[in-house]
Amino acid sequence: MTSKPAQGPAEARERIWQEMIADPRVVEAIVAAVHEQVPVYAALDDSRLPEVRAIAAWGLERLLHLWATDGTLEPADLRRFRGIAAARAADGRPVQAVLRAYRVAGTVLTDEIAARAPRLTAEDAFALARMLLTTLDTLSEEMATAYAATSEDLTGDRDRALRLLLDDLIAGRHASVGALTDRSARLGIQLPDPYCLLVAEPVGADRPDMAHDAAAGLLDALAVPGGEVTSLATVRGSRAVLLLPAGAAAGAGAVLGARSWRGCAITGESLDRVAVAHRLAADALDTAPAHAHRPGRLLTDADAHVLALLAGHPAAAPDHIARLVLGPLTDPGRQHLLEALTAYIDTGSANAAARELHLHAQSLRYRLRRIHELTGRDPRDPWQRLTLDIARTVRP
Repeated sequence: MTSKPAQGPAEARERIWQEMIADPRVVEAIVAAVHEQVPVYAALDDSRLPEVRAIAAWGLERLLHLWATDGTLEPADLRRFRGIAAARAADGRPVQAVLRAYRVAGTVLTDEIAARAPRLTAEDAFALARMLLTTLDTLSEEMATAYAATSEDLTGDRDRALRLLLDDLIAGRHASVGALTDRSARLGIQLPDPYCLLVAEPVGADRPDMAHDAAAGLLDALAVPGGEVTSLATVRGSRAVLLLPAGAAAGAGAVLGARSWRGCAITGESLDRVAVAHRLAADALDTAPAHAHRPGRLLTDADAHVLALLAGHPAAAPDHIARLVLGPLTDPGRQHLLEALTAYIDTGSANAAARELHLHAQSLRYRLRRIHELTGRDPRDPWQRLTLDIARTVRP
């Protein structure tokens, strides 16, 4: 019986390299370790994880290749690391956290190699340690330099920096409120919290492309005088997107109406969910019927959530949607108003509803006015009656 010839160092490293890049569990182990051990990455939403996996897979392949071939980082590698650092500077993820993520990934890589080669030769082990130390040192210097340069550029061009900040917020590229706070501090601003995210567009089938100066004009018209916070504006296609103090929503309808625009204002989401607010508002403008846009009236959180429910992809639970639309009508002490609303919707007229409830017609109409005052929704308006009907139907 002949024994199998021992593999040389190059062959052993090549085998481990091929095994590891073919095993998707290695990348998942790296992503899981980074997610667990680096707080900034633990706060990433699901939309950011594919990017983390892609970088982890690329980094794994490159590090294993360097180890197997006794190679060093190439200019293309350095360009990519600088690009990653620039992107992190733009989205506010601290460079210290990024570099720590790479160190965590290096530890996972070492453990995975050890699991596949428990009797790793001293030569292979030294080569692995040397490669990791050299690579981490080089990429740390390259990434820190690129991060600092990008941060300086963003701070220098203030208008562009503020647009990019809102672009990143509505794209969900911020890891946490902490990272957002750090980026705001570098720009010397304070974001509105609570805020109103307003998405607006010109009325008409042939909508011209929006220019940034049009969005800026809206921002000036909706500015809250004397405030310490900074409002932001950017453009998405033909739509202006504005991040404003929550109080600005009250006058936004009149401002848009004077310009023959329509819009949707979301005020109920937190700063770490600006992307959710933008998706709600944009989808609402895509799907709302024309009669939902009365002159001087904005679509609101309640309208947006009802439309999302009707489209089959609700962003909130039915009881939350009911509370948004019905507001104070859900209080036990206002059960009589909810009964009046139900009778009015079911019968189709104030007179018929009054007869059903054994009320005078004027009493029923008074209750409808109170419903309008408390909810901001007029049961006589077709769209607002529909939202009220849906809310009282889905209410537990």
